[in-house]
Amino acid sequence: MSLSGGTAGWIAVAAIAIAVASALFAVFAWRTLGTVREKQQILLGGARGELVEFAVSRQTRIDDLQAAVDEVAAGLARLDRRIDGSVAGTSIVRYDAYEGTGGHQSASVALLDSSRTGIVLTAIQGRDYARIYLKELDRGRASVALSPEEQEAVERAMSPAAQ
Repeated sequence: MSLSGGTAGWIAVAAIAIAVASALFAVFAWRTLGTVREKQQILLGGARGELVEFAVSRQTRIDDLQAAVDEVAAGLARLDRRIDGSVAGTSIVRYDAYEGTGGHQSASVALLDSSRTGIVLTAIQGRDYARIYLKELDRGRASVALSPEEQEAVERAMSPAAQ
């Protein structure tokens, strides 16, 4: 099989065109690769290394951060339990326990936590004596009947304004 001069010329021209196109594609690919490498260096912060190593190190830092967040969340849960058990609502009601004593010398004090559990302390002042009473509350209910003044102190301590 022999090729004519014209056919061989066209094949040579086609081969040159393909070679030129391949060379242009190689230059374009080389420049694109350089741009990718520059952006990779920016992403890596100028450190030498591979992008995969960088991603693994970032994932390790994220895992460490997640562990720290979990630790803080556990600490907050413990703190919430402690706060719920502390005194959250207080109230003092002063009054005259007996007619004619004057000066509102008697008082009832309610000290309650967030679940409305706590105590009511009452001091009754007479002309020549003083008596102190202590009553427990469990979730807003007293084990012993409350006087009207004690009930008022409990209601004030449980109101949102007291907390």
